[in-house]
Amino acid sequence: MSPSRPLVFVRHGATHANIAELRCGGDLDVPLIELGRRQAVETAQRIRDLRLPIGLIFTSSLQRAHETATIIRDELRGIEVAVEPALAERYLGTWNMRPIKETQAAFEAGETPLGGESNAAFIERVGRGLEKIVPRLEEQPLLVASKGVARAICELLGLEWRQILSNGEIARFDLAPFASPRPDRVRT
Repeated sequence: MSPSRPLVFVRHGATHANIAELRCGGDLDVPLIELGRRQAVETAQRIRDLRLPIGLIFTSSLQRAHETATIIRDELRGIEVAVEPALAERYLGTWNMRPIKETQAAFEAGETPLGGESNAAFIERVGRGLEKIVPRLEEQPLLVASKGVARAICELLGLEWRQILSNGEIARFDLAPFASPRPDRVRT
């Protein structure tokens, strides 16, 4: 059995789209709202209270994730923030800014939105992003990203996805299965 390779994950703070229950993919770069900024501060406090050792923060280049990561960094006193664009939310094309309820059946059926990214391409892209994190796991990284990225990580690890991951919520993943050498994956 491989030793544990922990990764702490935080979903970015709230945006207007989140509050309105609208789809907002990685092809829309929306900022946090004030509630989202407060959630980021509260998340940093929970990290501190839980005594989670964080030595590095990874984030996508999307405003909502990057701003959340920056607030957490500032609250935790100057931890490095590394940007990895491959860890952005799935591109949702014509599903963007549509009510989640309106697109949920198509999402669950595995459809690809017009102008968007297939789930398979998204999972592959997130896998490439994780490849950048794995060599730095000894630095005890935190990944700040979107809920879809957490879902993709679950899929890559063979875990069941739990649909509920609130803005600012902390999750933990063991990347040992992903970090183990596999013949079908060549690291570059």
